[in-house]
Amino acid sequence: MPRANRYHIPGYIWHLTHRCHKKEFLLKFAKDRRRWIEWLFQAKHRYGLRILNYIVTCNHIHLLVLDNEKPQVMSRSLQLIAGRTAQEFNLRKSRKGAFWEDRYHATAIEKGAHLIRCLTYIDMNMVRAGRVNHPIQWPHSGYYEMERAPHRKGLLDYEYLLETLEISTLDKLKDLRKNWIEEKMVNKQASRESQWTESVAVGSREFICEMKKRQGIRAWTRTIKPISGSDSYQLKDKPIIYDVIRAKRPH
Repeated sequence: MPRANRYHIPGYIWHLTHRCHKKEFLLKFAKDRRRWIEWLFQAKHRYGLRILNYIVTCNHIHLLVLDNEKPQVMSRSLQLIAGRTAQEFNLRKSRKGAFWEDRYHATAIEKGAHLIRCLTYIDMNMVRAGRVNHPIQWPHSGYYEMERAPHRKGLLDYEYLLETLEISTLDKLKDLRKNWIEEKMVNKQASRESQWTESVAVGSREFICEMKKRQGIRAWTRTIKPISGSDSYQLKDKPIIYDVIRAKRPH
């Protein structure tokens, strides 16, 4: 995953990913995954973080949020969650050193069909990893929360999901998400899709052009590319190529 730049723009939906240091399985124990979720709950109540979906795996996390334009909500929330999870783990294990990669990666997601695809991609994470046969079998996720957890104590912003997806009831949303997952599984479409974790933005061409324009001079090296097999586009950073010049030592 490329180094995450600070390019986020307020008022959009963002898919955040954060990996453990050197992709180590530092979240392999359920109690550490639960603690990450508990600190996510604290971020929601302290800063007003609006959560649309999430999953905690054994070595990374996915978090889908709506930036409500309050200053630094995303960065403060990730700082709280990542910092406290790492501190508790290192203290318990008498461990020193980095727990996370230095920065999380953020991808802007367009509403509508692109949001649906991103929701489903997050839901299918542990199926792709071969750890479970169905998303409902992984309890540290937004999908499990929607199906099994008491909604009065939940993390997810159901009101926004229903409104933006133009779905009338929570039961209807549940049925649709089951259908989206079933479609992926029947068609054996559980493979990794890099646009959700490596792009600056994913959406229609109009959305991508808007994102690039709003980023101004920061986006001059970024390219707009179609996503194979779909009507979507992505805004990507050009790969950085380093030229190594070995200077000759004077005799």
